Amino acid sequence: MGRRRHRTINLPAPYLKRVWLDRSLVPDWEAYPFCLPIFRDEFDLSFESAITIIAGENGTGKSTILEGIAALAGFDNAGGGKGYRPVDHSGAIESTGEDLSAALRAGWLPKVNYGWFFRAETFFSVARYLDQTSEAPPDYLSYSHAEGFLYFFEERCQRQGIFIFDEPESALSPSRQIEFLKLMRRMDETGQCQIIMATHSPILMAYPNATLLRLSKYGLEPVNVKDTDHYRVMREFCDDPHGFVEAAIEE
Repeated sequence: MGRRRHRTINLPAPYLKRVWLDRSLVPDWEAYPFCLPIFRDEFDLSFESAITIIAGENGTGKSTILEGIAALAGFDNAGGGKGYRPVDHSGAIESTGEDLSAALRAGWLPKVNYGWFFRAETFFSVARYLDQTSEAPPDYLSYSHAEGFLYFFEERCQRQGIFIFDEPESALSPSRQIEFLKLMRRMDETGQCQIIMATHSPILMAYPNATLLRLSKYGLEPVNVKDTDHYRVMREFCDDPHGFVEAAIEE
């Protein structure tokens, strides 16, 4: 079957307007991921702007939410574009966002048929898949870790669609994160890219005009970057690096 032709949609992002949990479809409230505190009450997430950034501590469910949204959008758990299957999941035993997606509902206007799901932990699996299956291999793996990330973003994130980034800063130095911000700006200026991102980086959280949400055991709430725990910790460190580290390791 031939590759589906990419059709331009004459509407601005965001295309995914809302995602919510249909509680009648939850098979077991004691099983992961439905046991996470974020799902105890009504889970209903609306997307008001083209760029939505989710901050929160490890274990709160950021990646799980992104995986669930990615599955709704038609992406593989390991990441990539639609139709990509860079990892063999036949032996997998862990629960993922795909389990969540079975109980999620989404509102699109309209549903886009292009995009990308980026997961830092599976980047090399996806990159290897692309290098092996492309007629003109991009050769992502010949670059350094950070350069490979940025080259990958430049190559794959320029068209209209929905782009889901799970901790893209993982291999990026602060200066490289600035380069990623510039890419986000180019995507934003097209008016045709919706970005949903989870990050621990205050630099990325500060992107202008993005909707920044804090995820905690109490749910999702809008937050200013200066009010996030990530920013507070970095500010305390920058004010007194040695004193901060000394106090931290003595606790």
